[in-house]
Amino acid sequence: MVDHLVNTEINSQRIASVENCFGASGQPLAVPGRVLLGEGILTKECRKKPKPRVFFLFNDILVYGSIVINKRKYNSQHIIPLEDVTLETLPDTLQMKNRWMIKTSKKSFVVSAASLTERKEWLSHLEECIRHLLTKTGRQPSTEHAAPWIPDKATDICMRCTQTKFSTLTRRHHCRKCGFVVCADCSRQRFLMPRLSPKPLRVCSLCYRQLMAEKKKEAEGDQRQPEQIDSSMAGYEPSSGDDSDKSDDDKVERWPADAEFYASEVSWSSFHS
Repeated sequence: MVDHLVNTEINSQRIASVENCFGASGQPLAVPGRVLLGEGILTKECRKKPKPRVFFLFNDILVYGSIVINKRKYNSQHIIPLEDVTLETLPDTLQMKNRWMIKTSKKSFVVSAASLTERKEWLSHLEECIRHLLTKTGRQPSTEHAAPWIPDKATDICMRCTQTKFSTLTRRHHCRKCGFVVCADCSRQRFLMPRLSPKPLRVCSLCYRQLMAEKKKEAEGDQRQPEQIDSSMAGYEPSSGDDSDKSDDDKVERWPADAEFYASEVSWSSFHS
């Protein structure tokens, strides 16, 4: 499919259309050899609630963003190099069907397709692209992944001390190492994790102790290993903004409705041939 579409006018038009929808807030997507293979709407499990996001699968990257006006305007563009992606199929929940996890070294999150068929299509195309890229570059599949954040509604109490109850005055926080929902007292520490951010990030008390112990061992030389620099991703900008819950599509009624999204006769994704 890639060989068939590369350097074709229709592929150039499709990529230009995606760039136009993101506008100035997005990064340029047209590069030599890049092919847009598919697109569609998936439900992403965000911190506060599941939200619709538009996804575009290219032969080397996965792009997603928030929907302002479907097929016309998107924002909060995020770009994920497929070489860094690992996939994991997940069971259905009462609220979400046809789920899987997209795991990367910088961020991991759960998405849901409108039907089992669409999930199979997404997974099949993603796996083929990842396999082709790894074969081409000679890289091994990624083994280090960021922990997915547990949704706020999953717990009413701190998942570390199990004592603090959350309320409008007592905020929830997330440990960037384990993804647990924790209180302020249990997440006072910050730790530098270069894979996730150039700045020290909030971590829970347990992860902080573990990270400090690992750092001490490394300093003593017990686990001293030369840091590997991935030249293929060095300097690559993963996204044009933080994947925040505060996006333009929160200002309007949630779209699409659950019943409509999971209707078997409705297709929310398409793949190009």
